[in-house]
Amino acid sequence: MTEEAVKVMQTQRGIERGLTRRHCLQTGFLGAGLAGLSLTDLLAAESSRLVKPSADACILLFLNGGPSHLDMWDPKPDAPDGIRGEFQPIASSLPGYFVSEHMPRMAQWMHKSLVVRSMHHSVNNSHAAAVYASLTGHDRGEIGGGARPDDHPSLGSVMSRLRPVARDVFPHVHLPYVTKEGAGGPPQPGFFGGILGRSTDPLFVLKNPNDADFRINELSPSLDVSAQRLAQRRALIGALDLPALTAAPAGGEMQKMQERALDILTSEQTQRAFRLTEEPDAVRDRYGRNIYGQSVLLARRLIEAGTRVATISWAPDANATWDTHGSNFKSLKGTLLPQLDSACASLIEDLHQRGMLERTLVAVFGDFGRTPKINANNAGRDHWNFCYSLQLVGGGMKEGLIHGSSDKIGAFPNSNPLVPGDVISTIYQALGVHHEAEVYDNQNRPHRLVPFGTVQSDFFA
Repeated sequence: MTEEAVKVMQTQRGIERGLTRRHCLQTGFLGAGLAGLSLTDLLAAESSRLVKPSADACILLFLNGGPSHLDMWDPKPDAPDGIRGEFQPIASSLPGYFVSEHMPRMAQWMHKSLVVRSMHHSVNNSHAAAVYASLTGHDRGEIGGGARPDDHPSLGSVMSRLRPVARDVFPHVHLPYVTKEGAGGPPQPGFFGGILGRSTDPLFVLKNPNDADFRINELSPSLDVSAQRLAQRRALIGALDLPALTAAPAGGEMQKMQERALDILTSEQTQRAFRLTEEPDAVRDRYGRNIYGQSVLLARRLIEAGTRVATISWAPDANATWDTHGSNFKSLKGTLLPQLDSACASLIEDLHQRGMLERTLVAVFGDFGRTPKINANNAGRDHWNFCYSLQLVGGGMKEGLIHGSSDKIGAFPNSNPLVPGDVISTIYQALGVHHEAEVYDNQNRPHRLVPFGTVQSDFFA
């Protein structure tokens, strides 16, 4: 094997920037130099995808189902009956800005937050399509259905490819559910590696972190497997690193997963992140003793351990939590907002106290908003894609910025409208990736990261 080929393999293992072995083969680095490109040329092209980051990590609280913007970030107390809702607005820590009375702790962090009140996109029916648009910026209309291998990749999958972390750390973790498109339906798109391959899928933590016996058995070696045996397994995999076995995409994907699994099994730093029992009871109580509160706490611990992206999908299926067609106010007041308020405010507080908020972006949003008009289904609100809100905190975002506005009843943007591609592009920029970059699938076909969207430069401090 030539010295240049060895460099390619080392680069792929140590500072992988989205190159597959097949890509190297097809562009000539292991052969005769096809297309006149050199290793330096390709690495320069790969590095051109990267920009100076303002954030090192992202925690996404995805309120799956569609949170009501009118009853959270954009209350309309002067709207007519049947629209303004049952909740009263309260003053926040940002002078002149009001939020729902059932977000008292989050209200105290609005001076650190950036809130967008003018979001919109084209999907009003299919949760799957709306989730996909919201998470990837790819608005393909009402094309629903479950996740597919040809989907564009999730934020965490892209980051694990283009800004990899240490080998003994999970780059991307998703918890506590693989959210289904309806009870018993297929997994929603937007959370997986898609075209980047299975090796960029997140680690799915699907056990309840609030359980007394919470433990990820799969991440711990069996008691009869010694450190010496793990080292022998690593050596065996290394000995099998032959072009004949790894040239095919499937072979390369499997090897990457096997190698990372061995690194993680021997990593005390990663193992410790999952030991929630090390947190004081008062801290756990503050986040909320429920599956979501403890998932958010676990996300914070994983980011501290070096994970790049942690995603909380706040529903077992699309209709289970924030999809409040019926009993909107009862659900928000009794369960949803108290849980979110405790978990989100505690997360922001802890990151701030640890000096991590400046470099950790906390994003809170869902797939769309809810109708201004309250329906007759025990005072519910239906899907509403024409205007909704979201919140960004930390990670270099400007503090105390309220971007855009909605009309008098929260039905349509009144100023500065944005689409998901704008927000996703901005998040990529914060995390150090150019939103117009191309990523390559396992057949080496290029795909633009975000097809439509503009980085919102005024969002940055």
